[in-house]
Amino acid sequence: MPTEDLIAIAHILRPQGRKGEVLADLLTDRMDEFRPGRSLALATSPSAPAKEHTLEDHWLPVGKNAGRIVLKLAGSNSISEAETLAGLDVLIPVSNLPKLEEDTFYIRDLVGCTLWNGSDPVGTIIDVQFATSADGRVRLEDAAPLLEVETSAIEDPTLIPFVKIYLDNVDIANRRVVMHLPEGLFEASVNP
Repeated sequence: MPTEDLIAIAHILRPQGRKGEVLADLLTDRMDEFRPGRSLALATSPSAPAKEHTLEDHWLPVGKNAGRIVLKLAGSNSISEAETLAGLDVLIPVSNLPKLEEDTFYIRDLVGCTLWNGSDPVGTIIDVQFATSADGRVRLEDAAPLLEVETSAIEDPTLIPFVKIYLDNVDIANRRVVMHLPEGLFEASVNP
């Protein structure tokens, strides 16, 4: 698999079990990406050299690891073999990503875009945050995502609600997100 065409769908944390299974943080909500027999690439990042592995099985743990995934990869049959996979990203080809519905975007496409408040540039989108339960394990589906924006006006990134009512235009090709933010929203972040 060519590394420039890969995207991370999970990040391996550590061994989980005695038969080579690994515990991973999910970086996607598309569980159909984890079908047994599927070829996955493992690497330290999407731009690093990747090695192919076949997914034998997966399951979602409960308890303190709820919200994560356990993967059983072919060739990993012991704790020591699973330990060598810790810290790697689980990658799939970008071409496998489904076409999105209108007015929905991949996080990877928003990151790096300039956020504009009308005709005024606000800063650069560096991440998208999602509200979670108090323990941080369950994403709250009814809460709006927040654009994490790096600005020259303040030292720490600012969080801006990414809601349709404020949104004017998203132009991924030109790396621009234009919003019309309510008066005082951004100013409150700049002048606490």
